[in-house]
Amino acid sequence: MAAPITTTTTPAATPGHSGAGYGRALTLLASLFFMWGFITVINNTLLPHLRSVFDLTYTQTTAIESVWFIAYFVASIPSAKLIERIGYQKSLVVGLLIMAAGSLGMMLAASLPSYGVTLAMLFLIACGITLLQVAANPYVAVVGKPETASSRLNLVQAMNSAGTMLAPLFGAYLILGRSKGGTAETGVVLTQAERLADAQSVILPYGLVAVVLLVLAIVIARFPLPAMGSAALRMPKEERKKHSLWAHRNLVFGVPAIFIYLIAEIGVANLFVNFVSQPDIANLTHEQAGRYLTFLWGGMMVGRFAGSAIMQRFDAAKVLAVFSIGAFIVMMVTVFAHGPVAMWSLILVGLFHSIMFPTIFTLGIKGLGPLTEEGSGLLIMAIAGGALVIAQGWLADQYGLQMSFLLTAACELYVLFYALWGSRPTQALPDQQVD
Repeated sequence: MAAPITTTTTPAATPGHSGAGYGRALTLLASLFFMWGFITVINNTLLPHLRSVFDLTYTQTTAIESVWFIAYFVASIPSAKLIERIGYQKSLVVGLLIMAAGSLGMMLAASLPSYGVTLAMLFLIACGITLLQVAANPYVAVVGKPETASSRLNLVQAMNSAGTMLAPLFGAYLILGRSKGGTAETGVVLTQAERLADAQSVILPYGLVAVVLLVLAIVIARFPLPAMGSAALRMPKEERKKHSLWAHRNLVFGVPAIFIYLIAEIGVANLFVNFVSQPDIANLTHEQAGRYLTFLWGGMMVGRFAGSAIMQRFDAAKVLAVFSIGAFIVMMVTVFAHGPVAMWSLILVGLFHSIMFPTIFTLGIKGLGPLTEEGSGLLIMAIAGGALVIAQGWLADQYGLQMSFLLTAACELYVLFYALWGSRPTQALPDQQVD
């Protein structure tokens, strides 16, 4: 992994800003969580659409999502440096403008149509999301008491899940529902003219997304966000040499936990439509299957609200262990069952996946104290694990789509290991907190 990221994204208390001020800021940031969740999950309906338009294999299809998540690895360090250079609020605006530019580029890619331009524009959108993520996740984690950080981030991430829940309906109606490939029976071969016509269905939805992103950028540019200081967070250079991120077990094992969890989450979401469309599972069209995807992401939203409440009373690591066991069980059912049972078990994994990212993230930065911002950067970089969804695409091509979900089940076991042992802090430092 690359050198530690040093950002200035963690908030410092500033005169004139009350808890209510931070509450308003969190409310606005929740809209960002919503939008990047929404845009990310549009990919789940976009991928089967592109597979049909460009006649792709599963490996080529999942390669599209791999490009998306490679952006997290490539853009994390530049994002951190940009935040340090121009400040938190301006960086949020830049991130939204980058996403809007990528969305407009998707309209160009659809009008050509071009597989290469599509990849480039999705990469650009993901770079914008990375810039937002590098700042927003650690910000939410430190605003309040350290012991309720997991609960707080799960609550805000529920807005992310609200976006992911609505996106499949949006994509199913405006992309799959308006294309020949999305409404045809499984196995129907499209003519070249039909593929060209289908490509055009992407123009309207991404145009709407671009407009919303531009409006949101204007709102955030004009909103009086609390100042984000760095003086209280940066250690003197000589003092920093006395501390090592790698002395903190919860971070060392947390980085691969995020990386591995993303393989599981993205693999399930991206292959869901193709899986439930199969004749021996639910025998649906891609448009119909896209609607069922809403239940998967809806389960994640419900789970995050419930998890936020549960973690007010129970230890976050223990809750994570229970959820990882549940995820492993339903994935094994998905692999070996058939018909509606296999479909609903795959939907149910969304409920168990719900708390994993925010809980691993907050456990990973626990006890890092003034090293929190560097550890947060590494955890955000680990989102690049979603790029390895291409490995599941290869397994699906070689051994069948259903058997490829054994990889997902294996990922759940690592999360269980992290919850039971890897998340225990070592050499904990005083936590940063903003009241």
